[in-house]
Amino acid sequence: MNHRKLGTQGLIVPLMGLGCMGMSEFYGTRDDAESVATIHRAVELGVTFLDTADMYGCGLNEELLGRAIHDRRDRVILATKFGNVRDAAGKFLGVNGRPEYVRQCCDLSLQRLGVTEIDLYYQHRVDPAVPIEETVGAMSELVRAGKVRYLGLSEAAADTIRRAARVHPISSLQTEYSLWTRDVETEILPACRELGIGFVAYSPLGRGFLTGAFQKTGDLAVNDWRRHGPRFQGDNFQSNLTIVRGLEALARRKACTPAQLALAWVLGQGEDIVPIPGTKRRRYLEENVAAAGIALTLADRQELNALAPLGGTSGTRYPEWSMAAVNR
Repeated sequence: MNHRKLGTQGLIVPLMGLGCMGMSEFYGTRDDAESVATIHRAVELGVTFLDTADMYGCGLNEELLGRAIHDRRDRVILATKFGNVRDAAGKFLGVNGRPEYVRQCCDLSLQRLGVTEIDLYYQHRVDPAVPIEETVGAMSELVRAGKVRYLGLSEAAADTIRRAARVHPISSLQTEYSLWTRDVETEILPACRELGIGFVAYSPLGRGFLTGAFQKTGDLAVNDWRRHGPRFQGDNFQSNLTIVRGLEALARRKACTPAQLALAWVLGQGEDIVPIPGTKRRRYLEENVAAAGIALTLADRQELNALAPLGGTSGTRYPEWSMAAVNR
């Protein structure tokens, strides 16, 4: 597994990471044993950049990851996040970026992960009620205290990123990026490059849609969050299948899967971009890893860009209430 730099502070990660969210919540039923086996297989394959957050399963995902890596901590790069607040029942209560909350969340994450230091600590969503300077200032104190190595932001707007970087170096911005989510190309990705900040692309497979696994909303489990996603519903779903059909056609010609083709496209968008496809199954992990060996020609890229141009996807990526919290 080759590596890429995130930022200019010394953080080096595999060119592909593993998103762990779906192992504990949102995407159907859990299987902790298979999830742990998937994490172990990822480490074997060199996919040692592991991504979680305190809100995934209300802390359960961090605990799962902690159990999985307890005997191989020195081989992995742990990234987690704070900021999205939920109650004991899992209800979303909003975003909190107050300094005292930052410190509290970090200590709890360290405890759940069973580690003494977090490699990359993100603010999951920007709190509009707290100046970003105050939040990042508190995060920088965690670095000085030896609890965190590098800082990141998630779903932050270009101006917010610039303001944050004036307080403390930001190594990574994590935001959704894939063939069907390309809005970061206009302002956010250029701002990261201007500031020397790496980019971590979550949901690089369009939450699984770009794999071709779903032909209708009913293919999703009844407890799968994606059923409520605008892009997975009604006419939007049918319109977005056009992208999948194009991916499938090119994948057949290149003797790979649509998922591998979609990942190869993200990997080819720049050496400063690291996708973190999520999965809870070893077979999909291995399929994703193989995407690193797929070479796209100029003609391939042109075909994919024409198939899924900026703004060409039907529907917003989150429901309206959740869209209000992104790119702030």
